[in-house]
Amino acid sequence: MASRPELTRRERQILDVIYRIGESTANEIVAAMPDDLANATVRTQLRSLEAKGAVTHRREGKQFLFQAAVPRRSAAMTALRKVLDVFFGGSVEEALAAHLADPRTKLSEAEVKRLRRLLNQHQSKGANK
Repeated sequence: MASRPELTRRERQILDVIYRIGESTANEIVAAMPDDLANATVRTQLRSLEAKGAVTHRREGKQFLFQAAVPRRSAAMTALRKVLDVFFGGSVEEALAAHLADPRTKLSEAEVKRLRRLLNQHQSKGANK
């Protein structure tokens, strides 16, 4: 499977805005950006994102409405897999151990319970194979 071209920092920011606010015009994206950008700059970046397959658009009247080409969850899973492969040799256990060892990591009791439940479900699936 061929990987997508890497996105620049600015392209990632624009894509994040689209994921946050949903289908949007270039003007709406400009208004939601964390720093002041010219409309023309955002439009250029949107064309680049479209060429890379990260966004699509549709026309509504005189406006173009942009949306992410891949659902956020799917993009997150792809990014997570890449981080696991690059930094942890593909090991979920190594990644989780590193995260839990970080003193900044704070898990609520509900999060711990959910993780235990997910691990138990995963273990049960493995036993059924």
